[in-house]
Parts: sequence; C-alpha cells; structure tokens
Amino acid sequence: MFLERKRSIFAQEVKLIGKIIAMRSDTLVIIPTYNEKENIEAIIRAVTSLEKRFDILIIDDGSPDGTADIVKGLMKEEELSERVHIVERSGKLGLGTAYICGFKWAMEHGYDYVIEMDADFSHNPNDLPRLYNKCASEDYDVAIGSRYVSGVNVVNWPMGRVLMSYFASKYVRFITGLPIHDTTAGFKCYRRQVLETIGLDNIKFKGYAFQIEMKFTAYKCGFKIAEVPVIFVNRELGTSKMNTSIFGEAVFGVIQLKVNSWFHKYPQKEQA
Repeated sequence: MFLERKRSIFAQEVKLIGKIIAMRSDTLVIIPTYNEKENIEAIIRAVTSLEKRFDILIIDDGSPDGTADIVKGLMKEEELSERVHIVERSGKLGLGTAYICGFKWAMEHGYDYVIEMDADFSHNPNDLPRLYNKCASEDYDVAIGSRYVSGVNVVNWPMGRVLMSYFASKYVRFITGLPIHDTTAGFKCYRRQVLETIGLDNIKFKGYAFQIEMKFTAYKCGFKIAEVPVIFVNRELGTSKMNTSIFGEAVFGVIQLKVNSWFHKYPQKEQA
C-alpha cells in the first residue's frame, strides 16, 4: 500500500514536470514600464494570446500610478501565473539599465531568445513572431523591427518627431558605419549568444543611446543583424516618455561610441 502510494505520487510529479517543460517558452519579452496603467493589461493579454508562446517580464520603475499592482493582479490568474513575471525597481533608473536587468534575468532563467518591447502598443504584438522567426528560423542573431528599411512607416507622429527620428538614424549610420536603416529602433529580438558575448556590464549608456550602443556592439562582435519592416503607431493612451534631451544624448553619445571603438577589442561571435 505504501509503495503504491509512493508510485502514484511519483507519477503525478513526473506528469507535472512534463507539463511544465511542455508549456515553457524559449522566448522572453521584456517590457519596461513607468506609469503605464492604461496599457499594461491590454499589452500583456495581447502578447499572451498569440499562438506562439511568449513569456513576459515587466521591469517597473516604481510607477506611482499602480502599474506594478495591475501586473501582480494578472499574475494571480492561472493561465498567466507561469508566463508573466515582474521586477520592481525603486525609481526611474533609465531604459538601458531596465533592459540590462531584464537580459540578465532572462539568461538566469534559461531563455534562448529575448525581445525588447514597449508597453504602449507602438510595437505591434502581432510582429513578435516575425522577429522571433528571423532569429530562430533564418539564422540571424539580432532582428530589428525597422521603421525605415522600406520607406518611413510611422503612424500619427508629429512631423517634427518623424524628421528628428529619421535623420537621427541617418546620422548614426553615417558616424558608426552600421549597415542598418533604423539605428535607433527599440523593438528587437536577440539570440542568447549575443547577450552572453557582448558583455552587458560594459554597456555604458542608460537612455536613448543605449539602443544604438547595443546594435553597434553586436555588429562589432560579428553578429548577423536583420531588419524586419514594421509599422510604428504612436501611443493612444498614457503619456509619452520621449523628449528632445534623449536625442541630444544620442548625438554626442554616437561620436563617443565611434571614437572608443578605435581602441576597444570586441569579443567575437563563436562560430558553430
């Protein structure tokens, strides 16, 4: 009787472990947040409703509007409890540090692909499988959701912002030599190997220039980068965190990045 009970418990545990393994995703979507209560539930449900399973990590910088509480409430739902995770930080510590925190969390938890995504639907959740497939099926190391690889694909942006963003990308490409049209894009998928190789603790920029530095470093390390055409739609709810100062950081940061590269030896991608 005792042995039969032990066998039954063991069988149940094996079944549970198998179920967890079967349900586990190989991809983590990192979404930094600050005061995104209007968007956070909708973006989580949109991502988790996709046919391909994507897990989500929210990096919340102490949002006073209760964004983190909304996320933790969703995590109590059975279908989301194993798929949605949160790291709460004490305040606004910068976009770059949020993603670095998320990258390290992803590697600690065994994810093979990591995607950067905004909470405000400017990055369309339906494009996630396209970015993932570019890396998982087409042998690229970084896939960029690109606004400028096939024209100018932005919706509801003020003309001043369109021009600033477009020419900022052109400027970065000219200074750095990056063979990328949308050098400032923040909708990207990385293979795990990229994050392991580039040395996350060596990434210096914390704001807008962080996105440029990550691409530039991946490129200098010999990783294959692809651009996937996407349409970028301006947020409808909540308040934009963009301002002209972040472009100033990028303008001067790019020059610093290029000059430093002359004296820095980048680790190279290991060939399979």
